[in-house]
Amino acid sequence: MAQIFLVRHGQASFGSENYDQLSPLGAEQARHLGRWWAERDMPVARVVTGAMQRHHQTAAACLASWLDLPESALDASNWQQDARLNEYNHHEVLARHTPAFDDPRAVKRFLMDTPDGKHAFQQIFAAAITRWISGEYDSEYTETWRAFQLRCAQALQAQLALQDGAKHIVIFTSGGTISAMCQHLLGFDDARFAGFNWSLVNTGVTRLLAPEAGLGAGSAFLTGLNQYAHLEVLNQPKLITFV
Repeated sequence: MAQIFLVRHGQASFGSENYDQLSPLGAEQARHLGRWWAERDMPVARVVTGAMQRHHQTAAACLASWLDLPESALDASNWQQDARLNEYNHHEVLARHTPAFDDPRAVKRFLMDTPDGKHAFQQIFAAAITRWISGEYDSEYTETWRAFQLRCAQALQAQLALQDGAKHIVIFTSGGTISAMCQHLLGFDDARFAGFNWSLVNTGVTRLLAPEAGLGAGSAFLTGLNQYAHLEVLNQPKLITFV
């Protein structure tokens, strides 16, 4: 059996001009995951990332801690990169539903000025996702919901099809991508996607088992969802984030 570990990136820079970079807390979360795996002598086999900056930064911080190396000593040329692991364009999805939020500063002001702003924003974003998923406005989006689902499933199948003997495959990606892969494996309906996505913790790990031969070969089975014991054990609630 090969094991596939889907790692959601560390906390990104929500509300800033460039969301696609880790916050200092996001890098810390990734280092905690690396130390957690090092303490359990988990081997490093195949490392895969999406093409986004936050994926690479999470991988670098995690692996440096895991291998007890400075980040500058890592050989990223050994990592695989697959742009199909990238997140959907959350900025576009939000702005098509609420045009005022095309400006990230407007989102930040909304969160600061609105009572219970995080909950109110989550409701707006859920409605934006529903609009995107509906298929009624496909011409307005660079990538449709169906196209996103398909590329996430294809990215997973590409890893399952590799015959390099890797037993531990670690994939650094995004929450939406992980949610779409889980939907592909479990078959839950589209309406549950947004809630599933919101529940995923930064640097949370979703584990799959992939039979290499015989019954089930070429498929994967979910054995662990959104695991973040590496953060819980530290008893620091600030380390557990969702953006």
